[in-house]
Amino acid sequence: MPTEEAGIPGTTPSDIVVIGAGQCAAVAARTLRRRGFDGGIQIIGAEPDLPYQRPPLSKEYLETGDTDGLFLLTEEWCADKDVQLRLGAPVLGLDPASGSVRLADDEVRADAVLIATGGRPRTLPGVGGSRIHTLRTRADADRLRDVLVPGARLVVVGAGFIGSEVAATARARGVDVVIVEALDTPLRRVLGAEMGAVCGSLHRENGVDLVLGETVGAVTEGSAGVTVTTSGGRRIDADAVVVGIGIEPATGLAVDAGITVADGIVVDEHGRTSLPNVFAAGDVASHFHPLVGGHVRTEHFDSANRLSTAAANAMLGRSQPFVDPHWFWSDQYDVNLQYAGHATSWDEIVVRGSLSDVDFCAFFLSGGAVRAVFAAERGGDVLAAKELISRGVPVSPDVLKDEDVDLFELAMEEVA
Repeated sequence: MPTEEAGIPGTTPSDIVVIGAGQCAAVAARTLRRRGFDGGIQIIGAEPDLPYQRPPLSKEYLETGDTDGLFLLTEEWCADKDVQLRLGAPVLGLDPASGSVRLADDEVRADAVLIATGGRPRTLPGVGGSRIHTLRTRADADRLRDVLVPGARLVVVGAGFIGSEVAATARARGVDVVIVEALDTPLRRVLGAEMGAVCGSLHRENGVDLVLGETVGAVTEGSAGVTVTTSGGRRIDADAVVVGIGIEPATGLAVDAGITVADGIVVDEHGRTSLPNVFAAGDVASHFHPLVGGHVRTEHFDSANRLSTAAANAMLGRSQPFVDPHWFWSDQYDVNLQYAGHATSWDEIVVRGSLSDVDFCAFFLSGGAVRAVFAAERGGDVLAAKELISRGVPVSPDVLKDEDVDLFELAMEEVA
């Protein structure tokens, strides 16, 4: 495995352009300056806002509109660090051979480019209108918040993490919520039936009506509201609909530039694409990860941070690959949920703690080793489990279940 000291052959660029003014742009810019890069940095983004965090859009920002801690860079920091911001400026084209980045009214050149264009929310075919919402941008959250008033009724399509967070936030604002989910158990593909059922129970215990195993058949919008008809024939009247069924990676620029794309821009653990001096990170990137043994595209805050850090270091000839286990969190109602690792299949799930009390850490085992964990109110267990995941060595299920066993000590023993 490459080390930071090993370095990456190449020439340090003079000018770097980041396409997309979000999480990855902010992290890359800070990393470059912290590493002593004194060349030009331009951050070009289609949205008018300064780079901001997306996780709060479905949580505290959606609930309160409070911008405290939302923004990742300030104009003052950018001016002090000589980072040029070009906001509200969609990039129309990229020519990797010449380093040309084309905007509507300008063209800039770069020795290295980081593509961090994120993704676009998936929509329901043929469904649109003023009462139909998706949630991707700050403007989306502001528009949705206006309809989340006490006594309103909201239909959320999709019981994934974003849909679930929107449902929880809506309930906190006194909104009646119905979730329509195509699977028979929420998050079954990611967590399995047993853990998915825990998530479903959490919704029901907080007053959410779950419609499972059905899709949206039709949506009819009128002056007084909207009616959702499910594939099972159920009619649900509501004031608004939120579609939370994932995103499509925004790969258009990469495709046009001849960069390899397969469910995202294909990159290695350093964020390097198929073309020299072009990097990608964040939701748009399908990155190689040694713990997965292949490429994976993750739509999570921590992955965006780590891959953009790896890319910034690689631009400067430093090897600091993204090899740590994936990790993300979701705040729903009064419960903090966390997931670490990556598992598409497993031999067994070992539970430490109590599912009924929603206070547990579930270990997903394959070949006797911990491949992933899903936990409620157990951030410390997740932190320790990440070390076990990194090692990939067999661990006794009885040991994992035993609350008297210190997971941190166990992890350190396995690492030693």
